Amino acid sequence: MPEDLTIESQGARLVSHLARPAGVARVPGLVLCHGFPQGPGGAAVAGGTYPALADRLSGLTGWAVLTFNYRGTGGSTGDFSVGGWLADIDAAVTLLDDRSDVSGVWLAGSATGGALCVVHAAEDDRVRGVVTLAAPATLRNWVDNAPQFLDHARRMGVIQTAGFPPDVGAWAREIAELDPLTAAAKIPPRPFLVLHGGDDDIVPPESSTAYAEAAGPSTEHRILTGGGHRLRHDPRAVALLAGWMSRQEQ
Repeated sequence: MPEDLTIESQGARLVSHLARPAGVARVPGLVLCHGFPQGPGGAAVAGGTYPALADRLSGLTGWAVLTFNYRGTGGSTGDFSVGGWLADIDAAVTLLDDRSDVSGVWLAGSATGGALCVVHAAEDDRVRGVVTLAAPATLRNWVDNAPQFLDHARRMGVIQTAGFPPDVGAWAREIAELDPLTAAAKIPPRPFLVLHGGDDDIVPPESSTAYAEAAGPSTEHRILTGGGHRLRHDPRAVALLAGWMSRQEQ
């Protein structure tokens, strides 16, 4: 049954949604993460379709599926930073892992959320498997011009607090130094599914190939012909994700 929650993360309050089948004592759990906001609406509408996707995945698999808005997006408080968003993933994993009705935690993320899921899972052995959808292999290009990207983040609405970040250089270095490919090599032997659209015009499909090569031959790698960037709206991607979930050892 769907339930709206609030997750506490380093003082930020994260708007969250948990979908869970009724009448089942203990089920596996998935944390589902959105990406960096783009286009009209910006941060205010980021993650807006994810509760429906969580409900859909829970209905297909019988899992508990938790999705949330990162700090600075939707109704969540706080301001965007890579470290803050990684802390938000950790808080969501902890919430599921601490529940007596959840038997284990897996991670799935779209775009930036997918890259951060890989980085988090590399250092968190509570996470039993990872899925990425259209994830970039690096974020370094975001801060080729750090002041320009900071202005973009403010226009998108993920940063609203005056004077944040207090140290723009450190904020930008944290983004530039994020290394999802090195992290990907630490995912096996845990299951790793890498999904990408063949016609993604925002993150090139080559990023998914780089993930698969970094993680090794046990990685399940699928490039969906004609698929775009927003794979959560592609029925093939949803079916592949649900099928992968159903195959996990519990």
